[in-house]
Amino acid sequence: MEIRYSTHCEDAKHYTTDRLRKEFLIQNLFVCDEIKMVYSHIDRIIVGGVKPVEKTLYLEAGKELGVSYFLERRELGIINIGGKGTVILDGQEYELNNKDGLYVGMGTKEVGFKSADKNNPAKFYFNSAPAHTTYPTVKIDITKANARKLGSDEQSNKRTIYQYIHPDVLKTCQLTMGLTMLEPNNMWNTMPCHTHERRMEVYLYFDLPDDSVVFHLMGEPNETRHIVVRNEEAVISPSWSIHSGVGTHNYTFIWGMVGENQTFDDMDHVNMKDLR
Repeated sequence: MEIRYSTHCEDAKHYTTDRLRKEFLIQNLFVCDEIKMVYSHIDRIIVGGVKPVEKTLYLEAGKELGVSYFLERRELGIINIGGKGTVILDGQEYELNNKDGLYVGMGTKEVGFKSADKNNPAKFYFNSAPAHTTYPTVKIDITKANARKLGSDEQSNKRTIYQYIHPDVLKTCQLTMGLTMLEPNNMWNTMPCHTHERRMEVYLYFDLPDDSVVFHLMGEPNETRHIVVRNEEAVISPSWSIHSGVGTHNYTFIWGMVGENQTFDDMDHVNMKDLR
């Protein structure tokens, strides 16, 4: 498990491109028959990718967590962005097709991942946050998510937000998670932009052609920076940072948030004239 420490906004404004990418960009999330995890000290979120091909893979608790099993004091949200696969929870199997999600409550001891077809393996993306109580495990396919349509063709940001792990869908301790799909010929997300001091956020960009990129915008509203992001790469966004982007092609991204509340619309909106 890779460890990332918190960054102060006064320091981040002086970072070079390489330092920004080292602190906030997560690459190579989906490696065959491996579980890749990044532990961020920003609200102690864990971001992970699992790509089982030849074998079943299991989450394990290392020294970083100081517990006997991964979900002893945590909750977990999973969305599959690959081929059909199965998540095994204490012996019970949950089949996940592409863009199916799963919430797993605190206390589940065994968490396994396997693919239905090694030639089209599943790609399980997950976020995990500290938890204080146990809520039931729930499978959420995209038809059960809370859908919100936003944006317009005129602003090149026509999109649908699918809230999978959200108070309107199910109960969790603090984790919220979902995905946003941009319509063809629309490239902007979360613009006009915002921050939210009460929560941090992680974006995973996917469904992006190999020859396309997203310019992910970050930083304080008056000290913006950008990170060039490619397909199936994630970006950590501290609470003091905007989190927006524009692509050379339309794309989909998964967002996950942890922090003080679960109020999706609790945002500190930034006036366009104040951006620098």
